Amino acid sequence: MSISNAALGRWAVAACFFVNGFMIGSWAPQIPLVASRFGLSETALGLLILVFGSGAVLAMPLCGYLIGRFGSRAILRITATVCVLSFAGLAFATQIWQIVAALVLFGGFLGAMDISMNSNAVAVERGLRRAVMSSSHGFWSLGGFVGAGVGGLLIERFGHVTHVGLVVAFAFAIVLAALPFLIVESRPAGRAAGGRRGGLPRNPLVYLTGVLALFCMLPEGAVLDWAALYMRQEMGAGIAQASLAYTAFSGTMAVMRFAGDGLRNRLGAVRTLRYSGVVATIGMLGAGLAPSPLIAVVAFALAGLGIANMVPIVFSAAGNQPGLSPGAGMSVTTTIGYSGMLLAPSLVGFVAERTGFAPIFIAFAIMLAIVLSMAHLVRSADTIAAQPAE
Repeated sequence: MSISNAALGRWAVAACFFVNGFMIGSWAPQIPLVASRFGLSETALGLLILVFGSGAVLAMPLCGYLIGRFGSRAILRITATVCVLSFAGLAFATQIWQIVAALVLFGGFLGAMDISMNSNAVAVERGLRRAVMSSSHGFWSLGGFVGAGVGGLLIERFGHVTHVGLVVAFAFAIVLAALPFLIVESRPAGRAAGGRRGGLPRNPLVYLTGVLALFCMLPEGAVLDWAALYMRQEMGAGIAQASLAYTAFSGTMAVMRFAGDGLRNRLGAVRTLRYSGVVATIGMLGAGLAPSPLIAVVAFALAGLGIANMVPIVFSAAGNQPGLSPGAGMSVTTTIGYSGMLLAPSLVGFVAERTGFAPIFIAFAIMLAIVLSMAHLVRSADTIAAQPAE
C-alpha cells in the first residue's frame, strides 16, 4: 500500500468516525420527543434506551467474525450506509413495536459500524506506520458535539421529522464521499494462531484488553450520566454550574484526542497510557474528594484530559493482537467495554442511592489506577510499524 493511499484512507475513516458520532449525537435530542410521542414513563424510556444499546452490543461479535472473513472495508461500507439510512425509522415509527424495531436496527448497525471503523483505523495505522486512533476518536467526539448541538436547534425550528431527514441527507453525503477511499487491510491467513475458525479467540490478552477498555469506559460513561446530578445534589451547584462538569470533561477530552497521536508517536503506547492513567486517576479522585463545585469542575476537566487517549490506545492494542485480524480482536474488546457501559447507569444509580456519588467516583479512580498498573498489556499497539498492510 502506498503512503498516499493510506493518507486518503486516514481521512476516509476519520469521516466515518465523525458520522458515527454525529448519528449518536443526533439521536440524543430525539429521546425526549420519543418519550412524549409514545407517552413513555421514565422506566419505559430507560428500557427503550437499553434496547438501543443492546442492539449495538449484540451486533459486535457477529461483525467481528464478518470482518475476519471479508475485511473491514467491505463491512464498513455496508454498516455505515445502513446505519445512516436506518435513522429514518425514528421519524416514521407510529407504534411502540415500530420504534423498538427501529432502535434495534439503528443500534445494531451503529455498533457494527463502530467495530468496522476502528478495525479500518488499525489498518490505516499499519499503512502510515504511525498512530491515528486518538485523532480518529477525536473526530467521533466532534461529530457527537455537532449532532447534539445542531440537532436541538433543528428540532425546535423545523420539527423532529425534518431533523431526521436533514441528518440522513448530511451523513449520507459524507459516507458516499468517504467510502471509496477506505483502505484494505491484510488478514491472517488460514487458522489464526490466537483463535479457532468460527469461534472465540484463544489469546487471553485480547480479553484482558477488553477489561482495560471496560475500566476506561465506565468512568467516561459515569461522568456523562451522573456528574451533573452529583454536582447538584451533593455539592449544591446551580444548574449552569452543574452542567459545566461534563462540558469541561468532554472539552478537554476532545482537545487531547486530537493531540494524542503526536504524543503516542513520540512516547509509545505504553508510556502514553501510563501518563494518561496518572492524570485520569488524579482527576477522578479529585472529583470524588472535591470540597467545592469549582474544584470538582477542574478535576473533571483533568479526568477528561487523562481518559481521552486511554480507550483509543486500548482499541489499537486490541486490533494489533498477534495472529488475530483487527476485527476479531476489536469485537471482543468493544463487546466487553460496551456491555459494561450498557449496565453501568442502572448499577451506579442503585449504589448511589445508598452511598452517594463521591465514593463511586473514587472507585472509578481506582479502576483507572488498575489500568495504569497494567499498561504493559497494550504494547501490541506499538507494533503498528511492523505490521503489514496491503
